[in-house]
Amino acid sequence: MAVTVTTKTREVSRVTAKGIGLEGLGKRPNGNGSKGPRPPGGGGGDQQQRREEVAPFQYRIGMWVGLAAILMMFAALTSAYVFRSGSIGWQPFSIPLLMWVSTAFILASSGTFELARRGLKRADEGGYRRWLIASLALGLGFLASQLLAWRQLVGQGVYLATNPHSSFFYVLTGLHGLHLAGGIAGLAYLISRAGSGGGGGAGKSAEEGSVVRGAKVEAVGIYWHFIDGLWVYLFALLFFWR
Repeated sequence: MAVTVTTKTREVSRVTAKGIGLEGLGKRPNGNGSKGPRPPGGGGGDQQQRREEVAPFQYRIGMWVGLAAILMMFAALTSAYVFRSGSIGWQPFSIPLLMWVSTAFILASSGTFELARRGLKRADEGGYRRWLIASLALGLGFLASQLLAWRQLVGQGVYLATNPHSSFFYVLTGLHGLHLAGGIAGLAYLISRAGSGGGGGAGKSAEEGSVVRGAKVEAVGIYWHFIDGLWVYLFALLFFWR
């Protein structure tokens, strides 16, 4: 009799636990929604999310470290330029007017890049890509005008080894042009990853996470604006300190 009562009590307890949802308490669902141990290799999404959270910081810090090295190099060249300008053999010459044209090109390119960044924030792939192409075209226009300015100087008989002033002019503008070419390569990369912006096309940009993609755009933007500002500084130095 006692055994029968105990058995019935256990059955009632099981039914009650099942009814209030306590059965299976303490068991963790696996990745497929069933109960059991979590399968190995889970949490890949968490790792991807962590990578996307760290990416902006990594790109930003890496870019600023590189720009610091560029800044120190041009600071050293500026000091040498100012010191050498007061020595014997320094012969000033007229700065080609095309330098003003190239300055206008590079300033406009900063504006078009910001318009491209705004287009990306609005998820306007077409506008984003068009303004990037405009920035690239203006950068190429800057390099072309610089080469034409050099050609004008050669026509005036001003060469790299003519005097210390001409040497510094060619070195400073040439090094800046090389660094600008790096920025043009960055713009070309962003354009190649941008979608066409038409018909709901995802393009290659869909392969990248939005956070990582935004970090790359920010890094290229920091570099581009830095090189633009560096040119304004060099232009003022070469034009007014002769």
